[in-house]
Amino acid sequence: MPRVKGGTVTRQRRKKVIKLAKGYRGSKHIQFKVAKQQVMKSYQYAFRDRRKTKSNFRKLWIARINAAARVNDISYSKLMHGLKLAEVDVNRKMLADLAINDSAAFSSIVEEAKRALAK
Repeated sequence: MPRVKGGTVTRQRRKKVIKLAKGYRGSKHIQFKVAKQQVMKSYQYAFRDRRKTKSNFRKLWIARINAAARVNDISYSKLMHGLKLAEVDVNRKMLADLAINDSAAFSSIVEEAKRALAK
């Protein structure tokens, strides 16, 4: 019985993993065993971080809204509470966009929130 040699299928599978590991540092882009481990870890990071991206953006929007709100003499938490009382439904993404690009509109929203808090 002849011995089993590393055939074309095995080579193709290994080349595919090595190709995915392109740009990795050290032996991680050369040796199959190490490259395979790193590619699998990279997939785990990608899966985790696709979800983490959403919370990162929310943090960014909150930081921007807070900075713009404090310019208008109100804290972030009071602003959001005032908007809820005033029944103004604007999400954080849009509020952050207004805070950056249209400060006049953001100021009018802040005034609306302040009026609702005063009542």
